[in-house]
Amino acid sequence: MPAPRRKSTSSQRRWLKIQTKYIRVNDRIRAPKVRTIGEDGGQIGIIPVEEALNLARERGLDLVEVSPQGDPPVCRIMDFDKYRYEIKKKERENKKKQSQSRLKEIKIRPNIDRHDYDVKLRHAVEFLQDGSKLRLTLVFRGREMAHQDLGRQTLDRLVNDLKDYSKVDSDYRKLGRRVTVVLSPTPAARRLRKNPDAEEKKDAQDQE
Repeated sequence: MPAPRRKSTSSQRRWLKIQTKYIRVNDRIRAPKVRTIGEDGGQIGIIPVEEALNLARERGLDLVEVSPQGDPPVCRIMDFDKYRYEIKKKERENKKKQSQSRLKEIKIRPNIDRHDYDVKLRHAVEFLQDGSKLRLTLVFRGREMAHQDLGRQTLDRLVNDLKDYSKVDSDYRKLGRRVTVVLSPTPAARRLRKNPDAEEKKDAQDQE
């Protein structure tokens, strides 16, 4: 006669998908015995899964299978909602690190007008505040090649206007009719985004 199925609450049916595996929680744990770790990180030992579940319930916590490949599987008594929050937090941090490897590009012309320059500058600041590296590309066309010094001044000006958000990652490179420079975001760029009032205060001080 098959053993009666254990009743499970909605909280006990929660699964968290991480990459290609699922975390089993409470009544979803299938092993008859588990190596159990307490909420303080101490070893409880290999005990029947029912006993481990009772220990978790007595503490108002969950039994979470943290290493299903073990023999027997390793389970830990913990607050599963808090555990899930920590995992999501790590995933967000990993995404931030990945965003830092992205490379954005902004192209400018030697004779760019004031309005277009301000638009390019604003976009450049946004890219850097998002944690992206930034390639500034100065493009010459036709007779503009005869006035490369003026174009270089425009590029220098943009690099200088971004000095509070970035640092030069690589030297200027000339490739045909193009001059490029790569900037990396600084920690200050993110801080200014989180606290825009600080940026406005800084601008006011500069104007004084």
